[in-house]
Amino acid sequence: MEEGVRRWVVDISKWDPHPSHFSFALSLLPSHEHSSVTRFVKMEDRKRALVSRMLQYVLVHDVLQIPFPDIVIKRTLEGKPYLDYYDKFDLRFPNFNFNVSHHGDYVAIASEPVCLVGVDIVSYDVPQGETTTEFIQFFSSYFSSLEWDNIVNSGTLNDVLTEFYRYWSLKEAYVKAIGSGLTEGLNKVEFSHTRWTNISAKVDGKTMTEWRFWLFELGDRHCVSIARVHPISATTSYKTTLKKVDFTEEEYTLGLHLPNVGIVKLDVEQLISILQKASDF
Repeated sequence: MEEGVRRWVVDISKWDPHPSHFSFALSLLPSHEHSSVTRFVKMEDRKRALVSRMLQYVLVHDVLQIPFPDIVIKRTLEGKPYLDYYDKFDLRFPNFNFNVSHHGDYVAIASEPVCLVGVDIVSYDVPQGETTTEFIQFFSSYFSSLEWDNIVNSGTLNDVLTEFYRYWSLKEAYVKAIGSGLTEGLNKVEFSHTRWTNISAKVDGKTMTEWRFWLFELGDRHCVSIARVHPISATTSYKTTLKKVDFTEEEYTLGLHLPNVGIVKLDVEQLISILQKASDF
């Protein structure tokens, strides 16, 4: 089961491809994915979108050993990607699913074999044209009183901004895990932690025992949050995409308590090489 747990990130800040090299990388993806990359005007946004798509196909191919031409990735109405399973494949894991995120210099992907997974990456960007206080105040309604107190009383303005982004990243990972894509009701989800370890959450004062959360610092003012939860928590639209929703208590407990593997850093050229080799078969 542990082979289905992956945590990959790619630093795109140093990747400055020539237009022909970028086009070549894009050509390695299925043609229907091209518009999801080229619809962006800015090259930085195109790079993030391209690497996000490449990560998805490389991860599915690597974990499940599905031939590259047979990999079909679709998205729910809320935008969550999922693998369109084929009955002809004897998949190793009962409920393999993944999630992606990109912000700033990094693109991230995480996968799980049983539980749902949500991932969110944030760059601790300094607000432009407004103060830190003005910036975070706009989001104040999404936080509990305890969370907000921890944010505004964390120290310097830089500390305040960092604390804000960490909490926000966890909340985003939470909604992305269940596939809702909505921020409504986030103020009801209250996170607690011990120096950003042993992270837990409560809803309306009740501890969410069916969830696991982790937060990793990536350096260069970025962090990534991971959320893991029982498949029964999926939104209706996302639940229909899952291979299996009902698990025995033993199966679910095994999935929930799988080790959370460390972050593996890849580079763009590695992804291109893997996709090129996979496409040649």
